[in-house]
Amino acid sequence: MKLVNIHILIVFAAFFGFGVPIATAQAWSLQQCIDTALVQNKALQVADNQLSVSQFRQDEARAQRLPKVTAGADYKYFTHLPYQLLPLSVFNGPEGQFKEAQFGVPHNMGVNVQLAVPLYQPQVKNAMQTTALATEMSGLQRQKSQETVVFEVAALYYNAQILHHQRQFVDSNLNNTQRLLATLELLRTQGLAKGTDVQKVVLQAEQLRQKQLEIASQTEQVSNRMKWLMGLPLAYPLRVQTDIAQGDVPEYTPQPSVEVRMAQLQGRMLEHEKHTLRQSKLPTVALVANYGFTGFGYGYGPDPFLKFFPIGFVGVQASYTLWNGTTHLQLARKEKELLGQSLQLANLREQTAVVIANATLQRNTAAARIQTADDQVGLAQTIYQQTVLQQEQGTANLTDVLLADNALRETQQNYLSAVVDYLKADLELKKATQSLIR
Repeated sequence: MKLVNIHILIVFAAFFGFGVPIATAQAWSLQQCIDTALVQNKALQVADNQLSVSQFRQDEARAQRLPKVTAGADYKYFTHLPYQLLPLSVFNGPEGQFKEAQFGVPHNMGVNVQLAVPLYQPQVKNAMQTTALATEMSGLQRQKSQETVVFEVAALYYNAQILHHQRQFVDSNLNNTQRLLATLELLRTQGLAKGTDVQKVVLQAEQLRQKQLEIASQTEQVSNRMKWLMGLPLAYPLRVQTDIAQGDVPEYTPQPSVEVRMAQLQGRMLEHEKHTLRQSKLPTVALVANYGFTGFGYGYGPDPFLKFFPIGFVGVQASYTLWNGTTHLQLARKEKELLGQSLQLANLREQTAVVIANATLQRNTAAARIQTADDQVGLAQTIYQQTVLQQEQGTANLTDVLLADNALRETQQNYLSAVVDYLKADLELKKATQSLIR
């Protein structure tokens, strides 16, 4: 990680205007690019923040088990005191007759403190388990984002390397073409070459120069996207190591992919949701306690007063759902969702196995092609040089030279295609076997 820190300092220097000469810019290895992207990529920072949010939600769910203490106060002034009907029989009057009466005083006040302690609440326990599963899913999504960033950085890095070698081939071919053009110009002045021969080579040189411009533009685009993924400013002089590592074909130990683990976790979440629906019929029990004061006031003569009286109680509160017509339908839907999830999981596992098998075959084939294609490039280069020499000696014509040049370009393209196929298959194999991040 020391190299990553050094690169981060260089980034800060570029941001704040300290010059970083392009000529002395260090060539970044693939691992340095990946390490920097894992630290500075904005998408990963967003994923980290989402994971933190999920963890806070999990803490909130756990806090539902804690006791709750609430305080309240109220004041009421009755402009009209409430009425109550008193049976006259209480006062030895006739049965069935009543007399209205007003009770109480105009000023009523209350101050209370209430404590509620959950004793048995399956909903709270289920909410805790739900948020724990959601946090685990956020962690897998973050890992998936990491793999996506690493895959893109590696693909762009390999692309930059291929473009560099393609540029070298084009530069070499252009040098050969320019030397051939100089020879033909000399032969034309001597009457030994046609003007059309010279024009053919001039056209070929122009095509190669155009190819140089295209490769330069593609290289710049690849570099800009890499800088964005790595969190570097566009002005930073990023260079990659141009040597493509070739050696023994590595073997990777397959591990369950993130997609498979996410599908497994999704199945666990569906099982938990089904369990929660079944437990929705269970009662909730809580301990409640209340203590406070009730005040009564009277502000008129002959005896105004304001008096407070204590009130308090302790009890147990239970709640039970007698009937809910949608629960059985929801349970039936969860069963179908679980069936679909199991089918999706099986499909993902089979798909991963196919990807690993095909990528392994493609990589092995490409690895065998690379050495052969490299040898063919050297042979085609030798044939081209000999043909040019023969053309200068008059034993070969321009058509033979152009054919040798086309053969050289074709072998170069075959070599680059083999390297691209190898790197692409190796990258796909790393992704399928969970070997991208070490």
